[in-house]
Amino acid sequence: MQTLNAHDVVRMRTVLEKFGKLPVPVEGIDEAADLYDSGLTSHASVNVMIALEDEFDVEFPDTMLQKSTFGSINAISAAIAQLTD
Repeated sequence: MQTLNAHDVVRMRTVLEKFGKLPVPVEGIDEAADLYDSGLTSHASVNVMIALEDEFDVEFPDTMLQKSTFGSINAISAAIAQLTD
């Protein structure tokens, strides 16, 4: 599985913090934890996706537009790493 470097993980977590509207601080969420269990809504996940596209200058293809792509920090990191490779 591809992963992001530490700088890009910080960028991704910043986007998640700003647009995810989670009831808990993102820095306290484990990379493998289910973001939906942490309070991420479907609506917020769309906002996160759009903000990540802007931040990383990528476009999520239709095949990645599924709940599992945004289900954890690890999943988001792997998706962005794949798109920026």
